[in-house]
Amino acid sequence: MGPTQKPNVCHRLSRRSLGFFSRDAGVVQRTNLGILRALVCQESTKFKNVWTTHSKSPIAYERGRIYFDNYRCCVSSVASEPRKLYEMPKCSKSEKIEDALLWECPVGEVLPNPSDYKSSLIALTAHNWLLRISATTGKVLEKIYLASYCKFRYLSWDTPQEVIVVKSAQNKSSALARQAGIQQPVLLYLAVFHVLPFSLIGILEISKKVFGNVTDATLSHGILIVMYSSGLVRLYNFQAITEQFMQQKLDLGCACRWGGTTGTVGEAPFGIPCNIKITDTPPLLFEVSSLENAFQIGGHPWHYIITPNKKKQKGVFHICALKDNSLAKNGIQEMECCSLESDWIYFHPDASGRIIHVGPNQVKVLKLNEVGNNSTQHQISEDFVILANREKNKNENLPTVTASGRVVKRNFNLLDDDPEQETFKIVDYEDELDLLSVVAVTQIDAEGKAHLDFHCNEYGTLLKSIPLVESWDVTYSHEVYFDRDLVLHIEQKPSRVFSCYVYQMVCDPGEEETTNRSCEKE
Repeated sequence: MGPTQKPNVCHRLSRRSLGFFSRDAGVVQRTNLGILRALVCQESTKFKNVWTTHSKSPIAYERGRIYFDNYRCCVSSVASEPRKLYEMPKCSKSEKIEDALLWECPVGEVLPNPSDYKSSLIALTAHNWLLRISATTGKVLEKIYLASYCKFRYLSWDTPQEVIVVKSAQNKSSALARQAGIQQPVLLYLAVFHVLPFSLIGILEISKKVFGNVTDATLSHGILIVMYSSGLVRLYNFQAITEQFMQQKLDLGCACRWGGTTGTVGEAPFGIPCNIKITDTPPLLFEVSSLENAFQIGGHPWHYIITPNKKKQKGVFHICALKDNSLAKNGIQEMECCSLESDWIYFHPDASGRIIHVGPNQVKVLKLNEVGNNSTQHQISEDFVILANREKNKNENLPTVTASGRVVKRNFNLLDDDPEQETFKIVDYEDELDLLSVVAVTQIDAEGKAHLDFHCNEYGTLLKSIPLVESWDVTYSHEVYFDRDLVLHIEQKPSRVFSCYVYQMVCDPGEEETTNRSCEKE
């Protein structure tokens, strides 16, 4: 198939200026992103390393902002060269930020304060304060004191941009307590809030008496997920639990009497009492057993992915229907590879219902289809496959001549993730440009070299390849972000040394595009 006709960027810009679009504001945004995608993928566009920095504390990235020193310092990566947005005052170890989420203003909602329409950082401090911080100035806009009866440590979204979950560290019984037969009654707590304006849903306790020996628990999309060391995963309806077991409705900033003490909810030292105490096992929605509690739900209609709960089954994935647990046709996915690092699988984040299966030398994008005209049965089929660029090893199976003249054939196979062969390390999805980004690494002499490839999300066609100038050590921890016209690489070296490499898109006017790479099915 030859190159398909693609709209000219100048033509798109002219139509935009004349208003040749639907009245829907989303059409203009999609057109703008289409123009940006065309610029990103054209031959003359380069990505230049514009900034490199190092830190003794972890580096985080979120939507055009780079955070240093436990979120105390924020640098904007949107400008041609990163610039500091703000730096909060130095604080004690007990006041440092341990976890954070970026909140962005929802569309179509009336908010109480003008500052609420700007992005905020929702931050959790080491001494149990929940803060809302301006993402542009670093000013603390709101603060809530959680509690003194446990140590809160983790932040996550229950419903993205709407409901947050603050999870405590697990309470573990000491050896002396276990010998004495004393069991820790509460294993962990989950504090749940609506964001902006902040309103409390409740604080839920996960107790050993009700749930047993729980290893972890979390909330996701209104579902309480409880995990066990045996590999068992159980799902419960959080709203039903709230309606049945909430002892008292609490409002932030209001006076409250609890356990003989009176105070203001969300203010120190009173904090927020645990007001959802489950006294009996709630109705079970679903349970499944999976190796290492690996369990995902997605697809259209709903399916789930697990690994059978046996160590020898590691690397084998079962895709089953959620409604009746039936295995999809071709639903056992196993990538036949011999490697030190196992392959991984997940539902595609583009909400297409597809599945991405990543191995050392290939990326498979799978899709769910009905079997014939039977809407009750589904099968797994390949949508497309991205293969690593490899040459057959020339030293394989070469004959050796001994001193006596005898010819001996050597048979050996390299690992599929051998560092001297191109190996896939990271696969991500840029939702605004609808591109798959794939990091491939090859060990050349003493150092590794990496490049970031952009693939068409619909057909898998390679559209652009960007070399990373820094060396890539496969023994280090790496994160790579592709965000519109920005590529950012964060590397963690030994002794907690963190490095950050920022690449910006530049168009070289001295080069003309000679190759018309279109997003087409091969």
